[in-house]
Amino acid sequence: MTVYFIGAGPGAADLITVRGARTLAACGVCLYAGSLVPRELLAECPDDARLVDTAQLDIDQITAELVDAHRAGHDVARLHSGDPSVFSAVNEQMRRLDEAGVPYEVVPGVPAFAAAAAALKRELTVPTVGQTVILTRIAQRATAMPEGEDLATLGRSGALIVLHLAARYVDRVVEELLPHYGADCPAAVVAMASRPDELVLRGTLEDIAEQVKAAGVIRTAVIMVGRTLGAEQFRDSHLYSPARDRHTC
Repeated sequence: MTVYFIGAGPGAADLITVRGARTLAACGVCLYAGSLVPRELLAECPDDARLVDTAQLDIDQITAELVDAHRAGHDVARLHSGDPSVFSAVNEQMRRLDEAGVPYEVVPGVPAFAAAAAALKRELTVPTVGQTVILTRIAQRATAMPEGEDLATLGRSGALIVLHLAARYVDRVVEELLPHYGADCPAAVVAMASRPDELVLRGTLEDIAEQVKAAGVIRTAVIMVGRTLGAEQFRDSHLYSPARDRHTC
């Protein structure tokens, strides 16, 4: 039997991938993050599936559920919000499954930053303006950032910065990025991306913090800062250019 780490997507139940939904429908046990995963997704599970909300479980309890279900002969869906590749805490689960000899697979999902970009109706990479996107977070009490990955250092690149798990620290974000991006740099915050209660805030580094605080946004939000968010005058991509020779590889 196999454990499947499934990306549930950013929030809207219909943004799970077809593969994710099919896998979910084939698993006799489903462990899901109840505080983040929409309950509508659980309708994809078999009627007799065992459903376990992991919101109040620690890593050892979660691992025990996965191992026990595997040993009982069940395929197991481990449903995570967003995509398992970033800020999902799947590494420690996979490490423990390796130690227990339990096989697993990963089914990707739509990440929160992609849903946020869709809400903003923006391509995050713009020719001649910005071609780099940095996905990061800031140091908090729980987990320190590695050396060289603080915002002050990353901001020197001038690249579009996408911050997860940072809405309640928006003042720190602004303070550390201002010297590198300037007060007029476009900034945006998307809370609850793709959900019915989605909230989109647009502004600059000068005013985005006040907007966030006025809206009461403290969690489940993505902060974006960079010139590509406001780019209007830029060169068309070479990909579809009439001047491109389409007869060569």
